[in-house]
Amino acid sequence: MPSREEILESLKSVFDPEIPVNVVDLGLIYDVEVGGEAAADVHVKMTMTAANCPAAQMIPGMVQEVAQNVPGVRRVDVEVVWDPPWGPARISPEGRRILGIED
Repeated sequence: MPSREEILESLKSVFDPEIPVNVVDLGLIYDVEVGGEAAADVHVKMTMTAANCPAAQMIPGMVQEVAQNVPGVRRVDVEVVWDPPWGPARISPEGRRILGIED
């Protein structure tokens, strides 16, 4: 069965087309739960930078597809939430470096 860390690592290949930082380092992934028997069911809780984000329809599907391709995953459910709202403070140190944001 895949681990939460393996799922998160795979999700680092998903990028918002308008921002050169992956969805994990951008802070869009709020939680990943892995459960099930022989094959894992994965639940991803995520948000978007804004409700009217042009990629809001596309990114959750990309997250689902990438997580689904992790060996041992049976099913992936992606839940988009708006609470708590996303903010720049959620960006990881690596994401901040890429974007040139200083602490």
